[in-house]
Amino acid sequence: MPRLIKLTNGVAAFADDAFVHVTDEDALPDAGDVILSLSRFQAEGDALLSSNSRKVGVRIEAAEEVEALAYDLPRLSVVALAFPKFRDGRAYTSARLLRERLGFTGEVRAVGDVLQEQAGFMVRCGFDAFEPADGATPEVWTKAAHRFRHVYQRAVDDRAVAFEERGA
Repeated sequence: MPRLIKLTNGVAAFADDAFVHVTDEDALPDAGDVILSLSRFQAEGDALLSSNSRKVGVRIEAAEEVEALAYDLPRLSVVALAFPKFRDGRAYTSARLLRERLGFTGEVRAVGDVLQEQAGFMVRCGFDAFEPADGATPEVWTKAAHRFRHVYQRAVDDRAVAFEERGA
């Protein structure tokens, strides 16, 4: 089971994960918070969300559109964006869409082939929780998230871009 790392105020730390990833074939646990696939959420999500007995999250695979959750986002606690391979960057776009266009304020979690080398880019796109596949520690993750001092384009993290720093 992967360890969950959360980034708060620029500092990464291990966090207790109250959520259980439930596959489409598995029965729902009697209690506890769950993360479901998009297809299962579309089939069973209204019943789960209306019961108010647990928090619900949705896992979005790389080929799925995050806009499918637009109506339900205010009621979701977590959106887990899957990286099937470290070189597949579609989840970065999904994270930016969640934060900037859809206004999602809950947890955006990176799952799958998540490596420390991606940390800085993930944070810039709006991720705030990670299930690293490479066993990285929070200390290593914090360093990786802040590896580059200057940035050259605007992003979700609102860091000043290099030309603005130069002009100041």
